[in-house]
Amino acid sequence: MTAAPTRASVVDLTPDDLGARLDEALSVYVDAMGYPPGTVRQRRPMWVEHSRRAGWHAVAAIGPDRSLWGVAYGYPGARGQWWFEEVRRGLLAQGTEGRELAAAVLADYFELTELHVRPDVQGGGVGEALARRLLARPANRHVLLSTPETPGADDPNRAWSLYRRLGFSDVLRHHRFTSDPRPFAVLGRALPLDPPGAPLPPPGRLEVGPTGDEPGEPGRHRSGRRA
Repeated sequence: MTAAPTRASVVDLTPDDLGARLDEALSVYVDAMGYPPGTVRQRRPMWVEHSRRAGWHAVAAIGPDRSLWGVAYGYPGARGQWWFEEVRRGLLAQGTEGRELAAAVLADYFELTELHVRPDVQGGGVGEALARRLLARPANRHVLLSTPETPGADDPNRAWSLYRRLGFSDVLRHHRFTSDPRPFAVLGRALPLDPPGAPLPPPGRLEVGPTGDEPGEPGRHRSGRRA
């Protein structure tokens, strides 16, 4: 068990653990994202299906009253998964640089699928504690995630501030997933995470070196964590 700021404890979840608190976890997700309450019903089958994927890992922040303060989960990405194919499509549309990046990072990555903190306890370090617990024992070379774009570079929200603080760099910007009209950023970095307080990477795109011939084939990551 990991102690998180603001008196929460961060614990690992099994698929059964998540299933027992699924409605509560989805309520945290809906509140954090500002979605309508009906989204809980729509998302439930997807979260259950995700929990059955190979390599799935989840963590939760539990408050002193045993309520759920935050939840995060993910799993290794692979060809044929919707998110993999959407990101691959976006990278291939960017020519040689995008093709090299696809070959380097899509070959071996952990998708940080969901990370949400209840709005009334945000800003106390719970999100970072969740991310660090989730990614503490990496089995993949990279971690990737997607998050909605902010109105401007000078107006980062708490999610963006967290990801930059953890050393995430740009993989794709202003990408349009087929299921959502909003522009999204795809961010990534090499694993393992740097320790708290390590120098942050400069703003910009994740750098890669020479790659294989096909997107998704192994390539060399030139800069590691760029820090």
